[in-house]
Amino acid sequence: MPRRPLTTTALAAATTVLLATGTVAHADDDPTGAPPGSTTTSAPPKVDANSPGLKLADGATLAPAKVLDIKSVVEDLSGEERRTDTNEDVTFALQAEVLFPKDSSKLNPDAKSRIQAIADEINTQKASTVRVFGFTDNLGSYAHGLTLSKKRAEAVHDALTAALGADGGNVTFQVRGYSEDYPIADNSSEQGRKKNRRVEVSFPKSD
Repeated sequence: MPRRPLTTTALAAATTVLLATGTVAHADDDPTGAPPGSTTTSAPPKVDANSPGLKLADGATLAPAKVLDIKSVVEDLSGEERRTDTNEDVTFALQAEVLFPKDSSKLNPDAKSRIQAIADEINTQKASTVRVFGFTDNLGSYAHGLTLSKKRAEAVHDALTAALGADGGNVTFQVRGYSEDYPIADNSSEQGRKKNRRVEVSFPKSD
């Protein structure tokens, strides 16, 4: 499937209701703020100002070090699936339409191969913590969106656990529904709402 690199922005922060379920799924102790993994925690690199490899003009000094979070985004031409790589994490975002029938949390038959590909990457990265977050658009009530997004996240969690097989027992899952919070596109158009109806699976990169 042809892919193209895109540029994206970080998700906006806001307070939300967080839910978790599943045999090995759990919520964080602090269930507020932006979804875990959406902000960087990298410490600034250490730079030796006296290193002979640094050539500064007389009297010049180094500016304070800061981390630039390098982000690579690859999205298929249909927009149905997007992979985002940062310095710390890998995130897969799958539009709800490719996983579920309308207003349903029952996985389509075609969802299995997409979820298996994510499970393969989890194994490649040797991830021990995996986040599965569901999101909806802003149509309908917030409460309905919260229930639907949670159930969809649970369904993907169950399928991921099955796809991981024996290795799934070594993974701790965080499973949550966020309803219409943290949109990645404009909800004023169907194209934007389609992007917002999604399930995201994210996990740390291996060292």
